[in-house]
Amino acid sequence: MSNKKLPKWFKGELYEEGDTVKNRFSGEEYKLTGAELSMYDFIIGSQLVMEMAPRMVEPRQIADFQKGLDWFRTHNAKAYMVLLD
Repeated sequence: MSNKKLPKWFKGELYEEGDTVKNRFSGEEYKLTGAELSMYDFIIGSQLVMEMAPRMVEPRQIADFQKGLDWFRTHNAKAYMVLLD
C-alpha cells in the first residue's frame, strides 16, 4: 500500500485513516490508506454524478475523474484492479 500524498488538483475530503472497501460488483475487498480512500471516494462520487446527470458534467470534471483513476492506478495498482477495473 502507498501513503503517497494526494495531488494538488484534488479538492475532495482527505481522510486521516484508511478503511477496507468492497467492490460492489465482485464483493472482493481491499484495505486502503487514508489518501487512497479519499481518491477512491472521489472517483466513485464522480462516476455517480456523471451517470446521474451527464448533461451537467463539465470537461474539467471528466479530466479530474481521469486523473483520479490514473493516480490510483499508479499508487496502488493491485487495489485498482480489485476495486475499479
